[in-house]
Amino acid sequence: MGDLEHNAAGSSHRPARRFVVVLAVLGAALVLAPVAMGMFSKAPAGAEMLTEFTPLMSAERLDGFSGHLDTIDAAVSELDAAGTPATNPEYAAFSTQWPVIDDDMSGLMDQVTDNLGNYQAMASLPSFRLFPWFFLVPGALVALVALVSLALGRWTRAAQVSVAAVGLGLVAIPLAFGMFSKGPKGGEMMNAFRDLETSENVARIQGYFSQMAVGQGSIRLQVVPALEKGGLSAAEVAREYPATTRLNEQWVPILIDMTPMIGAMSDNVDNYDAIRSMPPFSLFGWAFLVPGLIVVGLAVAAGPPRPLVPARPVTRGEPS
Repeated sequence: MGDLEHNAAGSSHRPARRFVVVLAVLGAALVLAPVAMGMFSKAPAGAEMLTEFTPLMSAERLDGFSGHLDTIDAAVSELDAAGTPATNPEYAAFSTQWPVIDDDMSGLMDQVTDNLGNYQAMASLPSFRLFPWFFLVPGALVALVALVSLALGRWTRAAQVSVAAVGLGLVAIPLAFGMFSKGPKGGEMMNAFRDLETSENVARIQGYFSQMAVGQGSIRLQVVPALEKGGLSAAEVAREYPATTRLNEQWVPILIDMTPMIGAMSDNVDNYDAIRSMPPFSLFGWAFLVPGLIVVGLAVAAGPPRPLVPARPVTRGEPS
């Protein structure tokens, strides 16, 4: 009878011990996850990209970029209608290049503008630099409590409450930060930027920028002086060629406004590639919720305070 009672008591400890062992393994997995995914190097790259693009990603700023393209297009249309390409070879070259430049750059601006809300949703998440720690710290706490419980051979109420609290914290992270709605939007933005943030595309846009600078230079230094030599005063040029005059007046502000955009795109190709190699943003919420629910479930399943190893049986004649 004593052996039966001892065996029953021993078997009652084994399920609790198994749950605690699983908690230790799950905690270690959470610790190792950001290391295995390279998040400690990739997440800061994402934070840097968001920091550099944020000043450029507003409806007002994007409307301004599109307005600059409209300003150039109006001047080219005006000069083409006046027959300028026939009298100025350098401007004629730019006039031929401009339709392609305008279509490509306008398409880029439209694509970015369409994803402004997605970008803002992603930017409103906590700093990417914190994401590895959102896995590592809870995982380390769960593993530590589980390992200490195993070492002491006892599952205590404090251990149960602590582990359950960490699990609830993991569950709360995606809910508190709206990851289930913002994560998919961030994924849409990353997909939309797939063809924009490449070395080839950035090099092409930089080439467009150089062509625009050369074209505007020919307008300011050759076309307008030729009009004045043809008998038009500066006031008459301004009156008969208002779009051209506006481009010349606005060119320096246009340069100042658009240069940071080109620079940000060029500087963040590697950062974008780093973010793209991370797990999809649409999974981020689940990456916290599922482990959190499992941790809470295991903490509850481990049961009330109890020893994790069976007590040594007392032999006859030995003090109990």
